Amino acid sequence: MLMLLLVIAGGAEAGTGKRPPLCLSCHAPHYVGRGSCTSCHRGNDRSDRENIAHRDMIPGSLVYFTLGGDSPRVREGKQLIDRFACRRCHRIAGKGNRRASNLDRLYATTPPLAIQQAITRPAVFMPDFHVTDRQGVALVNAIMAGGMAAGEERRELPQVVHFAERGGKREEGFAASCGPCHRLLSEQYGGLGTGDAGPNLSGIFSEFYPRTFEGKLPWTVERLKTWLKNPRRVRHGSTMRPVPLEEEKLPELLHHLER
Repeated sequence: MLMLLLVIAGGAEAGTGKRPPLCLSCHAPHYVGRGSCTSCHRGNDRSDRENIAHRDMIPGSLVYFTLGGDSPRVREGKQLIDRFACRRCHRIAGKGNRRASNLDRLYATTPPLAIQQAITRPAVFMPDFHVTDRQGVALVNAIMAGGMAAGEERRELPQVVHFAERGGKREEGFAASCGPCHRLLSEQYGGLGTGDAGPNLSGIFSEFYPRTFEGKLPWTVERLKTWLKNPRRVRHGSTMRPVPLEEEKLPELLHHLER
């Protein structure tokens, strides 16, 4: 049977000067009309050595992005990107902030399995969304689809690495007033804060942050001031205590939140 498949594949490419993909020596052909094995799964179809043929190969669950934006998995992933507000820090499908890496570049540089691992085991200052296996698969497919549609950007500002200072305790506006309960990833100062009791405040004033103020309104400077004075007046039952700030310290806090 295997020999028959190879003969059929060879006959289909007769006269083209192309040898049949060696993937067919182990795998039955499927979705033949969509192109070659590597057009969806990548890998190396010119080698019969498994470790070479399977290098950076994409498993079937993570290739739905090759089917286009109408794939149910891609649509599900796009909904999750909005639900988790991933664009508050990342650029996806040409839209989003640049507080963290541009995920559109992953399409050409990073194996989808590595992206899935980064989502399920988030790095420092990335919120842990406790995604299920299905959600992780959907997110990866949506990220890859966005990168494929956006194309790789030729120019991009390099990511700035911020190292923790040795010695004295940092007392920036955010770290001192909000840091014990919240974290923040800023473009200018890197990661601030150490707590996980409250939500991650990265990009709070951007259009991509969840609309979690009273009545599902976006956060603004004035609304934040109202919230800090007495959170329970805005949201009954809030466990956050009032945060009295001296007038001269407020600009420093806003400076960190905006940048």
